Amino acid sequence: MIKTTLHYTPNFNPIKRPKKKIKFIILHYTGMKKESQSIKRLCSFQSKVSSHYFIKNNGKILTLVPPLYEAWHAGLSRWKNFKSLNKYSIGIEINNPGHEHGYKSFSKKQIISLKNLLKFLINDYKINYKNILGHSDIAPNRKKDPGEKFPWKDLARERIVFWHNLDLEEIKVFRNAKLSKNEEKLFFKNLTKIGYSNFEYRKIFLIEAFQRRFRQELINGKIDKECLLISKNLIKS
Repeated sequence: MIKTTLHYTPNFNPIKRPKKKIKFIILHYTGMKKESQSIKRLCSFQSKVSSHYFIKNNGKILTLVPPLYEAWHAGLSRWKNFKSLNKYSIGIEINNPGHEHGYKSFSKKQIISLKNLLKFLINDYKINYKNILGHSDIAPNRKKDPGEKFPWKDLARERIVFWHNLDLEEIKVFRNAKLSKNEEKLFFKNLTKIGYSNFEYRKIFLIEAFQRRFRQELINGKIDKECLLISKNLIKS
């Protein structure tokens, strides 16, 4: 078991769901100036938003909604053939002011707590590590969180999340190298295989979401050879 503090919110679906229905874990940042504001909003009946867990700056974890109940964190979302991912996921909010309020690195205590929580949930709910996603992965037209400062690569070392196995210095030489039209088509085909939904969003949103997740040093919404190589590696992994 993981140690958490109960801090229940009224914002959830009261109909219990089968454990086997839970396929994903979605990671968020709160995107508000103050931690207390974030907790208040997630627990306010008027806000109609919530998550299952909240990780404070000091690493302490709050349980807002028990995982077998549907929390309201994903909104309009899609991954592979799944739509409305609230139904199939556990949501974790990590306190961080986000891009609109001075986006900063997550604290070491937050990441340690997150790793422990993810390991527990992956084991308890038999979740594939490839199904640990960011909010921007499932809603690229609306969301940027948890953002380019989230340490996906660090978590991947412990096989908690999905990441490529290319050497960053070796592939960096292909950054900004232009692609042919056929290579661009291949990149978007690879995105679909990874899980991104290409059907509803402008291409720039998809590219930026991919870069925030897998090429965090440069988020410019432009496909280059480096992005293509990463996408090819991911579908082989």
